[in-house]
Amino acid sequence: MSKYLRLVSAVSAFTIAAAFALPAMAKDPTPQQQRMSTCNTQATGKKGDERKAFMSSCLKGSAAASPAKITQQQKMVNCNHDATAKSLKGDARKSFMSTCLKG
Repeated sequence: MSKYLRLVSAVSAFTIAAAFALPAMAKDPTPQQQRMSTCNTQATGKKGDERKAFMSSCLKGSAAASPAKITQQQKMVNCNHDATAKSLKGDARKSFMSTCLKG
């Protein structure tokens, strides 16, 4: 019987505590929570590094959350394509790729 009374009193205490906590949980979201929700909605369809970059700039409040910078991998593809189009070989290609990847 004693265990039953402890259980009933524990459940009652939990119910009362929850009743007082509900109004506190129903508050309007903070500006940061609203920003997070808005940015999350706008990031729909983005994945990986592109999403991370977008969310970072959006949460910082950057103007219109500018698109992500070109990734290093994309730079490599672009520079490689340009070097091939210019028919560069050897040291000339190496020098061109180095300069292209820095800029």
